[in-house]
Amino acid sequence: MDSNEDIAPIAILMDELRSEDVQLRLNAIHRISTIALALGPERARDELIPFLQDSVDDEDEVLLALAEELGRNFEEYIGGPEYAHVLLGPLENLSAVEETLVRDKAAESITKVSSVLSQAQIEQYYIPLLQRLSRGEWFTSRTSSCALYAPVYDKVAAPIQDDLRRGFAALAADDTPMVRRAAAKWLAPLVKKYTKAHVLSDGLAVYRKLQADDQDSVRLLTVEDLIAIAQQLSPAEVKEQLLKQIRQTMTDKSWRVRYMAASHFNELAEVVGTELVREELINHFVQLLKDNEAEVRTAAAGQVPGFSKLLEKEVVLARIVPCVRDLCQDVSQHVRAALANQISGLAPLLGKDATIEHLLPLFLHLLKDEFPEVRLNIISKLELVNSVIGIELLSESLLPAIVELAEDKSWRVRQAIIEYIPLLATQLGKPFFDESLGNLCMSWLGDNVYSIREAAAVNLKKLTEVFGVEWSKEQIVPKVVGMGQHPNYLYRMTTVQAIMTIAPSLTLEVIRDNILDMLIQLASDPIPNIRFNVAKALEITATSLGDTPEGVQLVQQKIAPVLEALKNDQDADVRFFSSRALQKAHALEA
Repeated sequence: MDSNEDIAPIAILMDELRSEDVQLRLNAIHRISTIALALGPERARDELIPFLQDSVDDEDEVLLALAEELGRNFEEYIGGPEYAHVLLGPLENLSAVEETLVRDKAAESITKVSSVLSQAQIEQYYIPLLQRLSRGEWFTSRTSSCALYAPVYDKVAAPIQDDLRRGFAALAADDTPMVRRAAAKWLAPLVKKYTKAHVLSDGLAVYRKLQADDQDSVRLLTVEDLIAIAQQLSPAEVKEQLLKQIRQTMTDKSWRVRYMAASHFNELAEVVGTELVREELINHFVQLLKDNEAEVRTAAAGQVPGFSKLLEKEVVLARIVPCVRDLCQDVSQHVRAALANQISGLAPLLGKDATIEHLLPLFLHLLKDEFPEVRLNIISKLELVNSVIGIELLSESLLPAIVELAEDKSWRVRQAIIEYIPLLATQLGKPFFDESLGNLCMSWLGDNVYSIREAAAVNLKKLTEVFGVEWSKEQIVPKVVGMGQHPNYLYRMTTVQAIMTIAPSLTLEVIRDNILDMLIQLASDPIPNIRFNVAKALEITATSLGDTPEGVQLVQQKIAPVLEALKNDQDADVRFFSSRALQKAHALEA
């Protein structure tokens, strides 16, 4: 092999990386693993990595791709884990660039590389890198360094752990808010690796400093740190060490901090112990449910059943239910929607009598809400209520709500309610369903939006599985077949598609006696789209009949001749689908 060929891969890469065209440079970066493979481990270490280390002056998307590629087990191309530390060089440079996405990806890749490093490699190469980034002149490198403490903390000797804790504390006290924000974000994973003594001596001090920061963007990130520290301490220690901070966080002047507190409320309640929940947290929870910002109320409403599980039934009735009652009348539709999604979770906690007395009026009120999402959310979670009080008490209000949603002008709302129909069918039972919702389910097949017609066909299939083939034969099949005579071709098309969907759930007798003749008649429809869909439907029907001798016989007698005729159709699509279906039919005979 002459030396020119030897140089080729790296030379081509260098040329492409210097190209004016960003796309070429991007493609080159995505191929660096192939180039490393061509160069072999030694040359990849000696030539490729130094070259990549110098090419940090590029478009952000190219740098992002580079940071990502180096984290994809790239050590395999340079000689395995014992050389993995070589990758830290280019990644260190990428950790200090201006674009946040690139820095985050570089930090993520450094973390991946650290997982294959030995303790000696970490102490010799990783720790110095971490110290350089932590003391960097620009805030960018200091921000990136915050993410790199936790992955290696438990892999190094005790004296180095002491240094790491001091280094992280210095970052938490940095002058730049972006660095303190990163420290607040990465304190939780680090604290989880501290011993309890170090949580009390170091972790708490860092957390308290960040929790009292003058920037709300820093304070809101400390909610997860609070939970991580509380997990490490006993309930008594939480009360002694963290009570002041819990109170400050819950009543923070910034709504964004209160929003984070409300979003993570249940996680906190589970780790602080029952005494604190009763003495402190319940009052804070009630305040969050009454907060003057809708976003905070929405987040708190989402935590209602989870938090109520930690309380006695009497306390839920006395403290939580009155707030829930107010939230049902809330001015913000998002608060009502969040509540509607969660309120049914209270039913199993309160039991039948209390649910009927206190929650039923609220369910009925929310079922009449003007905002479709609120009604949908209530209907989607009816199972829980049904299991406690039965569906009869709700059915009178349920029907108008379902009908209204079924006729909503937004097709997405109509589609969502269709998806809940099989679930409602199981709860309402056959007679009630036939009387009230049967016609509604058929009317969707004639909707002017295709997605609704498609969902309606799937819905009929699920209902067949819920109520059985006999019910389907009486209630669904005649109506579907009747639509096949409709003068509008879209209705005839829907018939074919509905048959395609429900055929696998039906028996041979129903297909033979009720459905096949209609399909065969539509095979000579003047519209080619219908004819090729008939071919597809016959293919599906043949496949579902093919597991019994009678089924195979029916395919030979009735289905194969129709497909033979369609195979000579003047339309190319019809010929294609009928030939394909015919092959399937012959395969069954064979």
